[in-house]
Amino acid sequence: MTRHQSSIIRNVILLLTALISVQATASPEGKRNFVFLLVDDLGWADTGCYGSTFYETPHIDRLAASGTRFTQAYAAGSVCSPTRASILTGRHPVRVDITDWIPGMATNRAKTAKFKHINDRDNLALSEVTIAEELKANGYQTFFAGKWHLGDKGHWPKDQGFDFNIGGNKKGSPPGGYYAPWTNPTLKSKHKGEYLTERLTEESIKFLKTRNSKKPFLLYLSYYNVHTPITPYKKRIAHFKEKASKVQSKGTSIDEHDGTSKLTQDNPAYASMIQAVDDSVGELMAALQSQGLDKSTAVFFFSDNGGLCTLRKNRRAPTSNLPLRSGKGWLYEGGIREPLIISAPGVGKPGSICKTPVFSTDFFPTILELAGLPLNPDLHADGKSLYKHLSNNEDKSPRSLFWHYPHYHGSSWKPGAAIRVGDWKLIEFYHWEKIELYNLATDPGEKKDLSKTHPDKAKELQNKLKSWQKKMKAKMPQRI
Repeated sequence: MTRHQSSIIRNVILLLTALISVQATASPEGKRNFVFLLVDDLGWADTGCYGSTFYETPHIDRLAASGTRFTQAYAAGSVCSPTRASILTGRHPVRVDITDWIPGMATNRAKTAKFKHINDRDNLALSEVTIAEELKANGYQTFFAGKWHLGDKGHWPKDQGFDFNIGGNKKGSPPGGYYAPWTNPTLKSKHKGEYLTERLTEESIKFLKTRNSKKPFLLYLSYYNVHTPITPYKKRIAHFKEKASKVQSKGTSIDEHDGTSKLTQDNPAYASMIQAVDDSVGELMAALQSQGLDKSTAVFFFSDNGGLCTLRKNRRAPTSNLPLRSGKGWLYEGGIREPLIISAPGVGKPGSICKTPVFSTDFFPTILELAGLPLNPDLHADGKSLYKHLSNNEDKSPRSLFWHYPHYHGSSWKPGAAIRVGDWKLIEFYHWEKIELYNLATDPGEKKDLSKTHPDKAKELQNKLKSWQKKMKAKMPQRI
């Protein structure tokens, strides 16, 4: 046998081995896998594909180019826990009785409070059926890593349908910080100085390599980034310090009711934290490809609420959500409109853009339909499948979206609620005893209140909001 023949045989053997390896790791029986990436406090304008020129997100941008980017995707809450509950259950925060971050801010911490503290649930009820439980019942292996913030022991991910829980507990910010030695009760550090996001990514990739290859899977990676405490990602901070030194109009802000909203993206530490998420996305996408899973896995990328843009007047926020108004905690667009990317190979055209308003309750039925499972409206009562949107067949009929946040928040938000129907949006401020009306088609930055010039439309939306609150038995603020 010649050397050339030996080389050919060796290459054939290597090729066959690779094909066998891919076959062993690919999704069984054509079942679709799911990776859900949830970033904490990431603003609508915090990535390159959504317009940021200061933050750098090449891997997230590449993910957007591979799938559908939604420009009007909404979180069901302007703070974390309500939205997280809505994603997992397909049910509105009012329906599951989690309308504030857990455990919320006591009324006595709010200056000039007019209303009593509203007691909502401090955990996601075990009677609620999560998407993890539904997929698990249909043969899926389920993995959770990162921030949970939906209850204490007895209400952690393993109690809600996940086979694995790496780092999920009752805390909303990373216990002990982003660098080891942290104090996370469900994730022990390996070495001093270990970075949390890197570790969560490492554990997620480990799952991809060691999972039960006979089962399809749900990998739910819920980043603690970019939640406070804003902590520089040491590997990336130098670049952004240099970049920040060249930003014009650095540090400018504007008053927002009792608070102040930041108008520029110029915080290098915050930028480095976003870069850490982007690095993680890149590593996960590479891992899917190396395992032969990229063509059989749908990837979701979302944030739980708007970027932290508005704070009390003696504090400085880390980011800006312009052109949207305000941020986390507020029911202006900057507090509830989120970056959403869904890349589902084989469904729709890569690089598509969907402008239809969608809601965080919609992920549950969307995943079911992508998995080839029957929809179950009794479970995901407030969600609608986005499959048609992914297939470039948008539903143009106006949809009513509701937000109910009757609590006080550290961003200086006071109790209120909001509704969007078509292009019209109304916000009712209970504390300030007023309403504001905006047409988002012509005024996405909510600069011009039309409640006085369009009183009939304002009344129509206000009545619709009140009717919905009554139907849902929403807990309304009661005067002190």
